[in-house]
Amino acid sequence: MANLCITASKPTESGLFYCLSSMQNQRESSSKRGYGYKWQKARESYLKKHPLCVDCAKRGYVVVADVVDHIVAHRGDMKLFWDSENWQSLCTNCHSSFKQRLEKSGVEAGCDISGVPVDKRHHWNT
Repeated sequence: MANLCITASKPTESGLFYCLSSMQNQRESSSKRGYGYKWQKARESYLKKHPLCVDCAKRGYVVVADVVDHIVAHRGDMKLFWDSENWQSLCTNCHSSFKQRLEKSGVEAGCDISGVPVDKRHHWNT
């Protein structure tokens, strides 16, 4: 059972809120979700071929990537998981902030170095 938490954001049917971190600990192991030895080798090879963060590049920065991200969340679909056309190189910062926000809200956050929003749907870009 998850731990009660004052700052949590996931209500249960009873209306109580539980910590996301506690709930995430209940997920299957990373290797059971496909992130085992085979993935580590594929990831390493991909980062050698695509060493820079694509999100930082959109913003006008040159930053070394250390994460291979699935552009479209695979949600357990192993065909999509292994489709390298669905991979992109990101730095940890972009993966943990911009990408997570995009997946939750559908809005690409942030601006390029000139101050223009990177989300093509933003009203400043129309």
